[in-house]
Amino acid sequence: MWGRLIQISFLSLLASTTSYSQIISGRIIARDTDLPLEEATIQIKGQPVHTHSGLDGRFTITLTKPTDTLYITHIGYDPKTIIWNQQLDKEATIYLLPAPVQLSQVVVQDSRRALQQVMQIDLKTNPVNSAQDILRKVPGLFIGQHAGGGKAEQIFLRGFDIDHGTDIRITTDGMPVNMVSHAHGQGYADLHYLIPETIKDIQFGKGSYYAEEGDFATAGYVNFTTHNRLDRNLLKVEAGQFNTLRTVGMFNLFEKTGEKNSNAYIAGEYLFSNGPFEAPQNFNRLNFLAKYNTQINQKSSLQVLASTFTSKWDASGQIPDRAVRAGLITRWGAIDATEGGNTSRSNIAAKYRSKISDTEDWQSNFYFSQYDFSLFSNFTFFLEDPVNGDQIHQSEKRKIYGMDHRYTKQLFGDKADWVLTAGMGLRNDAVRDIQLSHTLQRKEVLEYFALGDIDQTNASLYGSAEWRKGHWKVIPGIRLDHFIFNYVDKLQPVYSTQAAQKTILSPKLNLVYTPHANWQGYLKMGKGFHSNDTRVVVAQQGREILPATYGADLGAIIKLHPKFLVQPAIWYLYMEQEFVYVGDAAIVEPSGKTRRLGAELGIRYQPFSWLYLDADINYAKARAIEEAKGNDFIPLAPSLTSTGGISVSPVKRLDLNWRYRYMKDRPANEDNSIQAQGYFVNDLLINYTRSKWALGLQVENLFDTEWREAQFETESRLRNEAAPVTEIHYTPGTPFFARIKWSLFF
Repeated sequence: MWGRLIQISFLSLLASTTSYSQIISGRIIARDTDLPLEEATIQIKGQPVHTHSGLDGRFTITLTKPTDTLYITHIGYDPKTIIWNQQLDKEATIYLLPAPVQLSQVVVQDSRRALQQVMQIDLKTNPVNSAQDILRKVPGLFIGQHAGGGKAEQIFLRGFDIDHGTDIRITTDGMPVNMVSHAHGQGYADLHYLIPETIKDIQFGKGSYYAEEGDFATAGYVNFTTHNRLDRNLLKVEAGQFNTLRTVGMFNLFEKTGEKNSNAYIAGEYLFSNGPFEAPQNFNRLNFLAKYNTQINQKSSLQVLASTFTSKWDASGQIPDRAVRAGLITRWGAIDATEGGNTSRSNIAAKYRSKISDTEDWQSNFYFSQYDFSLFSNFTFFLEDPVNGDQIHQSEKRKIYGMDHRYTKQLFGDKADWVLTAGMGLRNDAVRDIQLSHTLQRKEVLEYFALGDIDQTNASLYGSAEWRKGHWKVIPGIRLDHFIFNYVDKLQPVYSTQAAQKTILSPKLNLVYTPHANWQGYLKMGKGFHSNDTRVVVAQQGREILPATYGADLGAIIKLHPKFLVQPAIWYLYMEQEFVYVGDAAIVEPSGKTRRLGAELGIRYQPFSWLYLDADINYAKARAIEEAKGNDFIPLAPSLTSTGGISVSPVKRLDLNWRYRYMKDRPANEDNSIQAQGYFVNDLLINYTRSKWALGLQVENLFDTEWREAQFETESRLRNEAAPVTEIHYTPGTPFFARIKWSLFF
């Protein structure tokens, strides 16, 4: 009897979740290229139901009645409405016509994809024009360069002085950029191997709320994706002030269309500049990229990428404010002009993607990088060595091996839908001869402070479940990371491997409410972390080596009008242990618990097809919890920043872009007795484009503002000074800098 009742109950439940529903499939194709369109949004009008097309343009969605109306959109294409009926096949091919990029094409019903779509519009209206522009495209993210152009930029985001990448996870085409246990600083992220013209998309998220994002994703993550194919070949030449020359070439090797699409292209970049400094920077950078894509069959594809990069530069370093005030040097002078360095990186990566079934997807990434780094710096001048000076040398040779795998499964029902995701990753860094030494004139080693070999491994597992019902979406997630740290100290008389291991569990939860197609609210919560330097991990015998963060975001994406979008948010972040890595002394100093809270507002407005306005305003309050009030400031943490601009096309083929960035004064030490000066800088870009060529003018610092790009409170002593002085040391920001660009398309 009980068995019969259970059977009836089960059949009734099954009927309740499957009756009056039909799973249908389709394929989205671009009419201009006859190629599949990935990431098209397919909605059921009048219902909070939507999905997205996959790598082959295919999608699957559940209809609740035979006459449901589908609304299909994609950035850069005209939207399309289809009334589905039984006369159509269960799998139909839908063509979208290309159209100018418009804010009205953004679909709000998925917050992460909505941000990505807004970014695509930002990239179309304000293209990336330099290596420095790459990171500046992320709303609220600021950078600063202070070592001759070849060193990775200093990063600021959400009340963090992230140094060179300690609290932001950065990847390119799925490959990690951050360097663990780096010679200069933990998480060091050098993006100069990325050619700006090859960037197709920038995905980003703030906070530690996503199960697939691991080490360093505390303030957020950024993933850059390069083009899979070129619409046309490009040859570009740029020339400007300060003996600046840049050339770029991007060329299709072949393209085959049909059921088995395949293509390949190569890209190269060369840059030389002396910069505005009195001691020429002699900055050289050379980049090459090759990319191959093929559709193996109807359901799977393969992508192979190879790149190589080398860079060399001289630097004037950070100058003491007192030396400029006293007239010993100008803003563009140097105390030690022998600073500088060189670096190189070569990558090879493969990405395999497969649609196992209409509701299942698989993706695998494999990558290998070979990396060399050498940097000479002098921050304190003659503080430690009054005779030879305090020049230091940081260097390493590294190989990175890694892979990531991800499985996604969709489950459809009349009452609710599920998207299940599971993944795993493995990364190993083999670092040889990582060192910090005291040197003279870049040639003679006076003393080794640190020298050794590092092997660091990170194995990870993660999973998430996206439950969608009505206006609600709930996404719980969990991530497990295990680290193995090994260090051989070559300065010790006896060979010995120091080792430690640690595991961290990071839960996540995202709640999304979409009461209307143009309004979405969200609450995101999660635990994040960043790994610590291996040399400190083994010195601490594995204690407090994975400082965790706990944060939450409450916000919304609102289209008040098809041409007006706002993104307000408030956020909170607690870090249980803030480690300040002093790479210049080969130590990490714990500075206790910290708390950050803030608010953000993003505005996008496109009143006409030829006019686009954007602005992002960011406020953050960062404090050390365990310090007395007044002595609890976090040095260099930004409090108020803003970026924005106007893009205008007054006549056909002519584009004008004005951009600004603003950072308020901020504390340079714990009691705020010394402040780092804020700045307001404007840039201008003018482009005139024809079908076969384009001419452009780019001006950085349009009004020739005197500003400081990088600033630090530093104790130093100049030659013949009786006593050391603690004050602001800075790198002057770029003055008025104009360059002309000419591009040829074929």
